Amino acid sequence: MSEHVHLAVALDGYGWHPEAWRHTPDRAPVTSARHWADAVRTAERGLLDFVTFDDALTPQRRRRPDIERRWLAGRPDAVMIAARVAPVTRDVGLVPVATVTHTEPFHVSKAIATLDFISHGRAGWQVRVSGTDHEAQLFGRRDVHGTDLFGEAADAVEVARRLWDSWEDDAVIRDVASGRYIDRSKLHYIDFVGEHFSVKGPSITPRPPQGQPVVAALAHTPQVYEFAAHSADLVFVTPRDDDHLSVLLDQVAVAGGAGLKVYADVYASFGGVIDARSDAVIFDGTPTELVDLILRWHDRGLDGVRLRPAVHALDLPIIIDEVVPILQGKGVFRTAYRDGETLRSRLGLPVAVNRYAKERQP
Repeated sequence: MSEHVHLAVALDGYGWHPEAWRHTPDRAPVTSARHWADAVRTAERGLLDFVTFDDALTPQRRRRPDIERRWLAGRPDAVMIAARVAPVTRDVGLVPVATVTHTEPFHVSKAIATLDFISHGRAGWQVRVSGTDHEAQLFGRRDVHGTDLFGEAADAVEVARRLWDSWEDDAVIRDVASGRYIDRSKLHYIDFVGEHFSVKGPSITPRPPQGQPVVAALAHTPQVYEFAAHSADLVFVTPRDDDHLSVLLDQVAVAGGAGLKVYADVYASFGGVIDARSDAVIFDGTPTELVDLILRWHDRGLDGVRLRPAVHALDLPIIIDEVVPILQGKGVFRTAYRDGETLRSRLGLPVAVNRYAKERQP
């Protein structure tokens, strides 16, 4: 647990209520750059740690094949949205969801590495799996029944991490005198052979600025806590109340996650727009009451809180303009970003040492 409170926001469509579009006065399409840029700039104005961009292999948040006509349907690609808003922001971390099932880790690794370059070291990746028949049928490539989805996800993350390290930081030399652009001795085959993937590498993208962008996962069960402990830097949990939070923190530790950063998800509404189906605890109160919850959970050992605004247009400004100032007034939240800070350093994660460069040392 860190000394100061850590706070992030999860963005999805018009908000985390599936009918948030009905409560949004200026409904710019969720496929528009303006929609996402406005939300992320608002989060950055509040000095939040990072924002996450939700995504899945379904057009709606529900995992059923049929479309609920009242709900927002259709979503843009989260990694591409993060890349689009990176140039219009400066400090806030950008963490898109990217699904690994049906997706090659080589492509995910270079997309996240590219996002890290575009954002100057602010990128992360929230890993997701896809286990339904109708999602598999979108691709028409394979049946996932009997597949160890989280074992496959662990392999995918390992491949991505090795690919991020496959270029040493100083591999690009641009030596005009010798005519060499690159030092080939500082590019490495990763030679990964696992149950689910066999990848030789190296990447086609140089090592990202953070070395290793932040990897996150949303977890509800011990199996996923174990995946997060093995593969991620940060895990999102969904406690029901104070006592349940303590139980979840113990479960994460038992799964081997003592070094993980743990954030709790909270569905946040200040206007009574409630979704009883939420997997995250539902908060519907005042900014002061939300601060009390955040501080109480922080005192119980939580690293941070990720808020899911019920309606972005209504609830995100209250988080930024009322909740954050209360935390600042109590001296537990930053009053400015640090210049040049990467997302890894903001979260207190260690500098990512290149595994292949380390092997070169005598």
